[in-house]
Amino acid sequence: MKIVYWSDYACPYCYIGEARLKKAIKDLDFPVEVEMKSFQLDVTAPKKSNGDTQTRFANKYGISFAQAGIQIEVISRMGRSEGLDFKYATTLFTNTMDAHRLTKLAQSKNDPALTERLIENLFKAYFTDNKELADFDVLQDIGEKSGLASFEVKNLLASNQFEEDVKKDEYEAFQRGIHGVPFYIIGDKYTISGTQNADLMREAILEVHKKNVL
Repeated sequence: MKIVYWSDYACPYCYIGEARLKKAIKDLDFPVEVEMKSFQLDVTAPKKSNGDTQTRFANKYGISFAQAGIQIEVISRMGRSEGLDFKYATTLFTNTMDAHRLTKLAQSKNDPALTERLIENLFKAYFTDNKELADFDVLQDIGEKSGLASFEVKNLLASNQFEEDVKKDEYEAFQRGIHGVPFYIIGDKYTISGTQNADLMREAILEVHKKNVL
């Protein structure tokens, strides 16, 4: 079975969804292949962070600064309940195109463990370590620590390699009517929009598998 999902590294619900998906597929008695596809929440996001998360959240959703702080803490608690060291309030929002290009490089190696490490390290860098994911030094370090060759990461960042692949993912999302992330397609049969609990995700996976084997 294959699960395809669209996600962005600056999306708190995507990081939570990542943790829940891992729980949902853990110890299943059949193989599950997962593929992350790119979806930038803001393609116009800057290369350098230029404001605090609470103000940006308030402006984005048209709520007060105080209300934004409450909502950020609610989301952060969700993350912490999944065992994540979740520091949403102090994130440094930047453009994520290069982080997605780095993900494409990892995926091109056909090594699921490598790709999983990279994805986890990118989310952790943003939500736990509060790094700027548009910073080339940050991406170079994450790429190398995840198992990519130093020269390959350096060459990627010095070029526009995989940019069209990222845009292709986003266009596919547009064609499918996907306007928010995370968004999952299970076995090309069942869709889940938004952050659902691990038990619901597991039930959906088992149901699709049951239909496939009948």
